[in-house]
Amino acid sequence: MRLKTVEEQVVVVFGASSGIGRETALRFARRGAKVVAAARTESALSSLITEIQQFGGEAIYCVSDAADFEQVKGVADLAIQHFGRIDTWAHVAGTAVIGPFEQTTPEEFKRVIEVNLLGQVYGAMVALPHLKREGRGALVHVTSVEARRSLPLQSSYSASKHGVEGFLDALRVELAHEKVPVSITNIMPGVINTPFYTKVRSRLGVQPTAVPPFYHPRIVADAILYAAEHPVRDMIVGDVGRVLEFLQRLSPAAMDALLLAIGFKGQRTDVPRPVDTPDNLFSTVPDERVSGDQSNLVVPSFFEWLDRVPAASTLLTAAAFGAVALLVVKYSAKRNDP
Repeated sequence: MRLKTVEEQVVVVFGASSGIGRETALRFARRGAKVVAAARTESALSSLITEIQQFGGEAIYCVSDAADFEQVKGVADLAIQHFGRIDTWAHVAGTAVIGPFEQTTPEEFKRVIEVNLLGQVYGAMVALPHLKREGRGALVHVTSVEARRSLPLQSSYSASKHGVEGFLDALRVELAHEKVPVSITNIMPGVINTPFYTKVRSRLGVQPTAVPPFYHPRIVADAILYAAEHPVRDMIVGDVGRVLEFLQRLSPAAMDALLLAIGFKGQRTDVPRPVDTPDNLFSTVPDERVSGDQSNLVVPSFFEWLDRVPAASTLLTAAAFGAVALLVVKYSAKRNDP
């Protein structure tokens, strides 16, 4: 499968008002792509388009709620009307409720599923006919490392991300069966320093956060741009995310124990936050920033190149499993040695 270079593409970035989505839209535009930016907050989208136009990029925006199929379809319709085609659909929009499951209402849980899971489904539904007509293209779905390992206090968010991975696995095989040359990528970021934690709903009574380290949004944008040009199945972004995914495959029980130790205290700050603080679950919280409030905890990620060199990734994974197996054998032999 050969995808167009970014410079040749018309790209939809859904969830472009702030954070990863905004950084991605800016990066696509700087590379010469024509960008259609979508989100719920018009003021943030307007400022994004102005910023893109100031450096000579070409972009338009469409106000849209990911949980509403007709609004998502309207984004695709606008892209076709204005640019004539879609080459990549990058779906980034997401929300969350952070707090114990028993304190989450049915309406809140449903809304997270509608935005995070059904929104991704709707994006694929409206983009696929146009990608198929072009004869090639990319669906790039940004989920989370929580698509592989759920976290406490994030039951609805984790469920939605697991759901997207299941949906993409099924869709990928269906398109392969039909010999449709559309690439499907699941990008799973670790903890990224975006305004996410200041915008989502919290049931903790304090400002929520995540267990550090944090990574800069640009490394997720890098992965999205790479997937727009290179067919790749999955990309875990952030070294710690790779470690967590590996540990989950190795021993889910050990991951349970680890999260019991760090997963509750690590998601709380000491900053009071009343439960009625405005959030982005059902309405919007205007915020045009790319980065969030944890810049002092941001670290570099060293192994992003692995997803760009599949053979190296396979060899490293095999070596890691081999090393663990060797340690287990040595430990067993030592225990059995009289």
